[in-house]
Amino acid sequence: MYRTPPPAPEAVPPVCADFDLRHHGDAEVRGPDAGLTDLAVNVRDGTPPAWLKARLAACLDGLAQYPDGRAARRAVAGRHGLPPERVLLTAGAAEAFVLLARALPARRPVVVHPQFTEPEAALRDAGHRVRRVLLDERDGFRLRAGQVPEDADLVVIGNPTNPTSVLHPATGIAALARPGRTLVVDEAFMDAVPGERESLAARTDLPGLVVLRSLTKTWGLAGLRIGYVLAGPDTVRALERAQPLWPVSTPALVAAEGCCEPAALAQAADAAARTVADRAHLEARLAEFGRIRVCGPAAGPFLLVRIPDAVTVRARMRDRGFALRRGDTFPGLGPEWLRLAVRDRATTDRFVEALAKVLGDL
Repeated sequence: MYRTPPPAPEAVPPVCADFDLRHHGDAEVRGPDAGLTDLAVNVRDGTPPAWLKARLAACLDGLAQYPDGRAARRAVAGRHGLPPERVLLTAGAAEAFVLLARALPARRPVVVHPQFTEPEAALRDAGHRVRRVLLDERDGFRLRAGQVPEDADLVVIGNPTNPTSVLHPATGIAALARPGRTLVVDEAFMDAVPGERESLAARTDLPGLVVLRSLTKTWGLAGLRIGYVLAGPDTVRALERAQPLWPVSTPALVAAEGCCEPAALAQAADAAARTVADRAHLEARLAEFGRIRVCGPAAGPFLLVRIPDAVTVRARMRDRGFALRRGDTFPGLGPEWLRLAVRDRATTDRFVEALAKVLGDL
């Protein structure tokens, strides 16, 4: 059990100069030209569903009471076949990254990139010197054995990874676990993978394993902020002590409980299957362009693509009503990369038509 705060690491600047770690896809859809077709944010279209909105509305009469997360915690635990003491509810997965950076002892943290930048930003803000493991495009951005330094005492990796959409084998990630190391696996998009294959969420045999989940993407709850941590009881207690009182609101708790019910899980599974079909359609349409390289095979609800002069392409696509996520804020990528959220076939066809005109002009 962690009884004392971790030793203060060597002071480092809170801001990383080489990449904008605080840039997120929502920045692409804000501004005076709002109303763009959003291919920049990986939240599923048409969400939250009507049943979830009705349940959220019904809980508003109870807002005078302080939040009670016990039922939601039991629901999340049951969804993964775990005891409640291995679950911590958070205000989105982003809060979990901050808690990990502040509450757990780590002198040699490593973040595997390209991936979601918030973990490294949180570690840097907490004063840690972060080492990066940069995965190679020539390997399809896949993790190879031996890439993570043996002395790393905290390792962060996404699965499936944002923005590459790579789904790493569970065996390969599990092999990173060892006594004296905290292994953080960001599974924010795992419920978009049919059968959640390669998930480590239910594993209790791996030392130091911490799995993060988000309800934001599949259920359209980015504005509500709800996620959770799955970890050993000692780790959960250490993170919980770093939280403020009542960190998760009553509506967010209601959402967590509802999204773990069998009917909701079946709905999420259907959505994951549709994502596979819609992603295949997007890949097929992009294959019509000889100058576009798609990183694959992809497993998430988004694609990473490499396009010559992507900076200009993104700006001109914005003029045509489409917001695309720039890739140059992710360590390991450069300005020629873009991330595209998977949408329905009609939206993809409109996007490809506009893209053909932009590329033709270039």
